[in-house]
Amino acid sequence: MAQKKTKSKLDVEKKYTIMQTVAKLRRLADSLEQGKAFRIQIAGERVYIPAKIDFNIEHEREGKNEEVEFQFKWLNE
Repeated sequence: MAQKKTKSKLDVEKKYTIMQTVAKLRRLADSLEQGKAFRIQIAGERVYIPAKIDFNIEHEREGKNEEVEFQFKWLNE
């Protein structure tokens, strides 16, 4: 019986220009609106985001620094 590969823990972050960000968000929004999966490459790591996901937005503040994160969560099966 073949064993499933377990993916190692990963935490990748990459900065993009405004125009690159706009293009990625536009493609993502189009995919979500059409109920389709979305593929994106982040810092060389290819990620497949299924059509059915949990989505939330987080706002964090620490001193003068603020951050907004758009999060998509799903289980790989």
